[in-house]
Amino acid sequence: MDSGDDALPLVGEDLLAGPDERADAAQNRVKLLDAAARLVAEQGAATVTMDEVARAAGVGKGTLFRRFGSRTGLMRALIDHDERNLQRGYLFGPPPLGPGAPPLQRLLAYGRARLEHTLAHREILAEAIASTGTQRYTMPVVMASTTHVRMLLTQMGVARPEVAALAVEAPLQADAVLFLTEAEGLTHDEIVQQWEQLVLSLAD
Repeated sequence: MDSGDDALPLVGEDLLAGPDERADAAQNRVKLLDAAARLVAEQGAATVTMDEVARAAGVGKGTLFRRFGSRTGLMRALIDHDERNLQRGYLFGPPPLGPGAPPLQRLLAYGRARLEHTLAHREILAEAIASTGTQRYTMPVVMASTTHVRMLLTQMGVARPEVAALAVEAPLQADAVLFLTEAEGLTHDEIVQQWEQLVLSLAD
């Protein structure tokens, strides 16, 4: 492994599965998260109801509430589920997102993957950002991503990557993505294109 950040822990373990989780409970958890992800992708997070998720998963509504407690708990678990998948991709997955590709190519791949994740959960993530303020920079998920971005920038030759890492990550955050899509009217492709131009300017 040559990523340099493979020792970072995956986030969200506590919201997803306990060490003694029964096989049937684990199966139901996966069904519910998969169903929620499909519905969010189809119609957006704001309109997805617990009834719809339970019905789509073929699981009783009581099971859904026992597992996640509330709609907010379900959405948080879904974000963590997707975040863990993204982390696995950039820590252990195939290049260019994972180890083995040049740092610039890895950073570009990370940005595309991060933007996809943000777009899928932008409303919920924006609410979380608003509620945490500057504390968000010390949240485990943010710190893991920042560590990864700083490492890649250092490998690209950026001697002091602290400010550059924040500049690179800022357009990929939910509040920025909401502004760019809703206020500025940018499409996904336009955000990616402008973000990649920013990253490429750091490599000059």
